[in-house]
Amino acid sequence: MFSSTVLRLASDLRLLYVLFLLTAAVAPPVGAQQPEACPCCTAEARQFDFWIGEWETYTPDGKFAGNNRIVLLQDSCVLQENWTSGGSAYTGTSYNFYNTKSRKWQQLWVDNQGGNLQLEGAFENGSMVLYSKELLNREKKPQIDRITWTPGKDGTVQQLWEISTDKGKTWKVIFDGLYKRIQ
Repeated sequence: MFSSTVLRLASDLRLLYVLFLLTAAVAPPVGAQQPEACPCCTAEARQFDFWIGEWETYTPDGKFAGNNRIVLLQDSCVLQENWTSGGSAYTGTSYNFYNTKSRKWQQLWVDNQGGNLQLEGAFENGSMVLYSKELLNREKKPQIDRITWTPGKDGTVQQLWEISTDKGKTWKVIFDGLYKRIQ
């Protein structure tokens, strides 16, 4: 009985020693700064969360426009959009995040046609509103893009994409989509 107790104690000590070694191997060095539990869990960084989900998107006349899947990445710091058009092979991805340095939301869009768009803006009056800088469009005219996402009381999201070629005096709608949750 004594020898079995000693053997059990020795086994427990070996286990504790192994656990200690494992803990020491993964523990940060003494004095190292611990990462924040959730650095992107501020109210500002959560303003675009209404867009997270699996969506079917429709035009104002009820025509299916495509599917969109928006997911959180990088410890909840980045919203990734994954668009697939319903009427063509067009696809695209955007990365959206709250920039704590500029205190603005930013989006980088890239697609399978070689296109890209960079937007910046803020959550204002219940909508996320992002603008591009004025850049030359295909017709070599200066153009500003403005995209507005507005959550509906029924759980839908409206995305309104407008362009201006007169420095924001007038706007032309180029896409109006109503997002409906798939699930």
